[in-house]
This record gives sequence, structure tokens and C-alpha cells, in this order.
Amino acid sequence: MPLSKPIFQHIMRVVDRMGVEAYVVGGYVRDYYLHRPSTDIDVVVVGSGVAVAEELGKELGVKVSIFKTYGTAMLRWKGTEVEFVGARKESYTPSSRNPQVAPGTLEDDQRRRDFTINAMAWSVNGATFGKLVDPFEGMYDLEECIIRTPCEPERTFSDDPLRMMRAVRFASQLGFDIDDETFEAICSQAERINIVSKERIIVELSKIMASPVPSIGLNLMHTSGLLRHVLPELERMAGVERRGKHAHKDNFAHTMKVLDNVAKRTDDIWLRWAALFHDIGKPQTKAYDARTGWTFHQHEAVGSKMIPSLFRRLKLPLNENMRFVQKMVFLHMRPIVLSEDMVTDSAVRRLLFEAGDDVERLMLLCEADITSGIDSKVQLYLRNFELVREKMRDLEERDRVRNFQPPITGDIIMQTYQLPPSGVIGEIKDVIKNAILDGIIPNDYDAAYRLMEEEAARRGILKPE
Repeated sequence: MPLSKPIFQHIMRVVDRMGVEAYVVGGYVRDYYLHRPSTDIDVVVVGSGVAVAEELGKELGVKVSIFKTYGTAMLRWKGTEVEFVGARKESYTPSSRNPQVAPGTLEDDQRRRDFTINAMAWSVNGATFGKLVDPFEGMYDLEECIIRTPCEPERTFSDDPLRMMRAVRFASQLGFDIDDETFEAICSQAERINIVSKERIIVELSKIMASPVPSIGLNLMHTSGLLRHVLPELERMAGVERRGKHAHKDNFAHTMKVLDNVAKRTDDIWLRWAALFHDIGKPQTKAYDARTGWTFHQHEAVGSKMIPSLFRRLKLPLNENMRFVQKMVFLHMRPIVLSEDMVTDSAVRRLLFEAGDDVERLMLLCEADITSGIDSKVQLYLRNFELVREKMRDLEERDRVRNFQPPITGDIIMQTYQLPPSGVIGEIKDVIKNAILDGIIPNDYDAAYRLMEEEAARRGILKPE
């Protein structure tokens, strides 16, 4: 029984007592048929949704929050959030996504919904309790796994262009196909996404990134034209350029494979963002040499410098998560280079030092970055990565270099030699740090202190009498 929760019995008693029609509509109905958990319920009242919410709040003894601007009211009861709104119809002007709202029928309200699968409703009135009202064949689309708009898609997307991102998001989350006519409308109106706020766009983009196969949504954004407006840096990675016998791979297609590889192994959303942006610096660093072909030298350094401005524009948080993504982009080539060359203790120590506690997440990203179509090549890289991991475990146990701070600090150098802050202090610290990372001295205070004395003497710096 779809309306088996006790909350629905309470709503039924209230709306019957008040003599109004009411319906559960939208995501809760859709998710019930998809066997997906949902604790948010939207109720449409043919009349005043706020009045019904207030009456229900009295019956349940809970607080009702009223949002007069939107004509909605919300309450929480036993872990369930219920929002009430009056049935309405909407009209829009081309330059704004803020609608003109007027009271309407249930069908008016269903017609204004974004997709047929979100326009299905259940009656919560006693005489028709639980009856499905589905004028736009949402159940058929649900069974056929189709994303389609209730009315003309051009009008739906023109009214609220964010619905184009939502179509892509639902396709990515649910593994559904977008109806041909609906997709053509997205392609023709993609530019209108520019009137939508970045805050609303990033909500949908983040849900695409969190979906089981994120590339579904991002590929749809690419083919529809949305990507060039939302993430032009990523759009510029698409395509293959050929000169003579030399051609580079499609870096956008490669990135989609890396992202999906990461998504198969972890729900870590920030590692997924790192996968999406790991090669973002390639378009700026692409160069051609007639002898060696295409190169992307230092793309990891260029890409890492792009991350703060990307996060700022997308309205992603400028905090430790941004710094983590930046670090992953900067370091993502290091383990790959190690796996190609002889694995030296020094190189692994430096990787452990720079990656710190994020080294395992970095290794996961690098393993996902191996996307060759030649299986033997992939297996060779993965075996070499395991050698790098073994070396890491050995050095970590022996040398304790992850997140280490050199035993000799700048303060110790200044106090020992009665020096003011200066560049020479940093030089001596760097010599000690590099000596530890290169295995020249052990990571302990006495060895570091002796090297400090040697470096000071070499520079003519003497201890005061």
C-alpha cells in the first residue's frame, strides 16, 4: 500500500474535515515505484496548502513553518518532512525564471511539473485514498525508463532552464534515457542555462557527480551543448587533433573513463571532482613536436592553479575540500611516473611527504587513470603500482616521512645562531628536509642538528660566544 505511513491517515482526516482535495505528488510517488527510500513528501491542495498545514500541525502538536513568498508551509513529524502548497498554474517571461502564479486545478499543477515521472499523484482524500492520478502517462515512462516533459519541452525548458540540468541529472541518477523530442529541446535552448544562478546549477551538477555513473550526465551535457556554458574548460578537452601520423587521445572521453573508474570504487565526492579536473590543464599545455608528437608538459601544475577559480565560479566551497582537489590534480602524475621508472626510495619518500594522509586516495585516482584499451598494458601499470605501494609501506614503517616536519625548525636555527628571520634560514631548512627525503640522513633530531651545523659553517655562520 503506497500510503501506509501513519502521517497519511492524519492528512486524510484533516483534508476530509476541511472539505478540500489533496494529493501527494512528485518525487515521493516516483521513488515509491522505483523502490528508492524517501522521507520528503510534497502535498498539493486544491485550495490553501498553508491552511491544511496549520490544521495538521494542530492535530499533530508540531510547529508549522510558513513561507509566505512561495505560498508553502512545511512541518516535520517522526522523521518525515511534509510540504504543502496550493495547486497552481504558472506563466513566465522570457528574461526571467520567476513565474507569475495563479490558483489552478490539480492538472494545472501537474502540467507545470518538470517531467512526467514527477507529475504523478496519489489522492489522500478518504473516498479515493491512494488512487493514482497520472494524466501524462508518467507510469509508462517510469516503466520504459524515459525522461519526458508533461507539455511541450520547449516551453518547459524556456520557463525554467534549470530543468535541462535536471533532465540530465535524472538520466544520470536513474540510468534513464531522455526522450528524443525532449533532448532536442535541450540542445536548442542550452544557452538559456546562463540565466540560472550558479548556486542552483551546482546543486544539479553535484548530484550528477554523485550518481552511480557520472559520465552519463556529463556526456549528455556535452552532446546537448550545456557543458560549454557550465564548464567550458571541460568542453575544450573534447576532440582529437591529428598531424601526420600523430594523434592525441580525446582527453574529455578519457576523463569520463577515469571519473567512472573512481565512481566504481568510492562515493568520495571530492575524489570524483579531482578525477573530473585531473587533466583540466591539458588544453593550455598542448604542444606538437614533429619528432615526438603531442605533449602536455606540466599540465598537472597548470591544472592545479585553475582549481581555485573553477571552484569560485561554480560556487563550490573554497575550503579544505578545494585544497584537496588541487593537491590531487597537482600530484596525479607522480605515482604514474614512479610506476614507469625504477622506484627509488627518494622518489617514494617525496611522494609520501607531499601526499601525506591523502596518499591512498591519490593512488586510487592514479589507478583509475590507467584507461588503455590494451589490457596487458593496464595490468603492467597496476602491477607496478603495487610495487610503489609496497615501497611506501616499507618506507613509512622505517622512516616515518608521511606528514613529517623536519626535526630542525627555523626557530631552532635562529636561536642557535642568534639570527633574525632571513632567506638563509629557509635554505638550511630545505637542505635538512631534502637530505631526509633523499635518505642521506635519518629522520631524527641529532642527525639533523649535525647537518645544520655543517651547513651553517659552510656559510660562515658561527655560534655566538
